[in-house]
Amino acid sequence: MVVAALVVAALAVVAPRTARAEALLLVEADSGKVLQADNATVPWYPASLSKMMTAYVTLKAVKEGRISLDTLLTVSPVAASQSPSKMGFKPGTQVTVDNALKMMLVKSANDMAVVLAEGVGGSIDGFSAQMNDAAQKLGMTQTSYVNPNGLPADGQITSARDLAILARAIIHDLPEYEYFVHIPSIRFGRKVTQNFNKLIGRYPGADGFKTGFICASGYNLVGSATHDGRRLIAVVLGASSGTMRAVRAAQLLDRGFAGNGLSWLRPSLGTVDQLAPIDTSPPNLRDEMCGGKHHRPASDADEEAVAGNAGSSSSGETGATFFAAGLQPPMTKPSDLMAAAPAPSEPIVVYTGPTKTGTALIAAVAAESDKQAERPKGRKARAAGKKSNAATAEAKTDAKPDAAKSDAPAKPAGAKHANAKPVAAAKPADKPAAAADQAPAKPAKPKTAAKPAAKPTPKSSGDAKPAG
Repeated sequence: MVVAALVVAALAVVAPRTARAEALLLVEADSGKVLQADNATVPWYPASLSKMMTAYVTLKAVKEGRISLDTLLTVSPVAASQSPSKMGFKPGTQVTVDNALKMMLVKSANDMAVVLAEGVGGSIDGFSAQMNDAAQKLGMTQTSYVNPNGLPADGQITSARDLAILARAIIHDLPEYEYFVHIPSIRFGRKVTQNFNKLIGRYPGADGFKTGFICASGYNLVGSATHDGRRLIAVVLGASSGTMRAVRAAQLLDRGFAGNGLSWLRPSLGTVDQLAPIDTSPPNLRDEMCGGKHHRPASDADEEAVAGNAGSSSSGETGATFFAAGLQPPMTKPSDLMAAAPAPSEPIVVYTGPTKTGTALIAAVAAESDKQAERPKGRKARAAGKKSNAATAEAKTDAKPDAAKSDAPAKPAGAKHANAKPVAAAKPADKPAAAADQAPAKPAKPKTAAKPAAKPTPKSSGDAKPAG
């Protein structure tokens, strides 16, 4: 009776759980042996996990000599028009295959995915055909692609099974380029972007792969880690947040590396390619993920971050210490690991234009940093202008009854000053401090200086959009 109860309990662990909209899969990278499978062959929307295939097809082209990592590609209007997450480069900007891959895989840049697709396949449709051809050859029988970045499309479908097959293909077919899938962070000028895969830099031995999110799919992750020469691949589809998908993956990896004394009681699940596909429609999690009061980011970036697990700094330090030693912290929960800051690492520098090294690279990074340093200054000044705008307007109204009238249409007010005294109107804008000193003697001048701060308001919102 005891043995029978244990068998039932073991079967309950591996049996598919269809009541919950989540798919979980754990496999050995070398053998493809399935260690755990829950809803692993239920069709799913891949979201940005599609970029794993974009990288695979691109790097196969590099390996076969059709292009090189130094090949220059041009940002097209189609690429520039993609929704965030993206780099936000203007059409005509050039970038190497190497830099485009790094930006796509770390920042999950949708525009860079299209740049690669157009550069390798000639067009989105041409590249999608190459993606589907590669999927068929790999035995990804539940997968179809219509774009290279995973933005919402009915025909963009995969499964946890197929994603594990793809991850194994990247490891075995492209070992010399596999480093692309476990870069901790990138630096573009002054901006540093951490990999959205929270396992990297937090879970000991984590070394891949990619994240994805759209409302219909929930938060997805293909992760991997290596302990004592044994590499496991974890696939999580439909998690409730970016943190939770990493926690789920860490839990799967923990179980796989720890082993189980009752494993002999479990029926063999075979290899990942032997998992039987389920013929059904993908679950649509839009209402659950983005309906009602849910305000989700437009990309893989999880704006909830680790808010739900914050406040365990001691656990984070312990995790970082053991991570550096390549060990799993004793009694450290996956949620605590994911709440910790990532282990320190040097960001990989990315840039636009041809391949650069040495002083040329240093100069390019410095130039981009200078550009970025100027933009925030302008935004901060405009923000400060906005913040004090109401108080300033009120003060003006008290001092001069018709000031409220001139506040409503900003342009006409500026035009009025320009017609009256063009030179005097320009000086306060260039030198607001001087104008402030003269305020007691000439109360009208601070009003003129305050206007330019309010005028760029529309531009401010435009600047903020690509950054999101």
